[in-house]
Amino acid sequence: MSERVFALALAAGLALTGGALAETGSGVVDGPGPNLVLEVAGAAQGRVVIDLLPDVAPRHVEQITALAAEGAYDEVVFHRVIEGFMAQTGDVQFGKRAGDLSLAGMGGSQRPDLPAEFSNRAFVRGMVGMARSQSPDSANSQFFIMFDEAPYLDGQYTIVGHVVEGMDVVDAIKKGDQRQNGLVADPDYIQRATVE
Repeated sequence: MSERVFALALAAGLALTGGALAETGSGVVDGPGPNLVLEVAGAAQGRVVIDLLPDVAPRHVEQITALAAEGAYDEVVFHRVIEGFMAQTGDVQFGKRAGDLSLAGMGGSQRPDLPAEFSNRAFVRGMVGMARSQSPDSANSQFFIMFDEAPYLDGQYTIVGHVVEGMDVVDAIKKGDQRQNGLVADPDYIQRATVE
């Protein structure tokens, strides 16, 4: 399996449908959820809350929530982190902190890959997208969180949610070596992932 690619964004002016919307302290709208809660550990520490968007990407959201419920994301590293771009994690096959991380970013999960669920949402700061290989229908478990906007990703990757709490924690995630495509030595990790 080839190296999985990534993308994530927090769309400005999100038009969420259904359910009550709540304004967070940062001005980001928290929709009806479900929310993926990441307890981040390592150099960066804290809680990141991602409002998942089942109305935008129902199959991808179902996969993420199922993997989180199984504990599959627990102890998975942020294996690829590029300053000013994104932080990528979610390789439940090769990305466990206690394992051999030389293949981190190359795996997925026991679940099948998913067909793309592209939308007109924009990859902006805080948006979360699904990593994939060259095939649009190859997303599985890996996802990335955007540090900044990346319009060239729009319509090319499935957007699954946006950060509504903890962007300061995301910003603090240990960055990788740009000469090695963001590869992180001694990476930060998801200590625990839950769904609320």
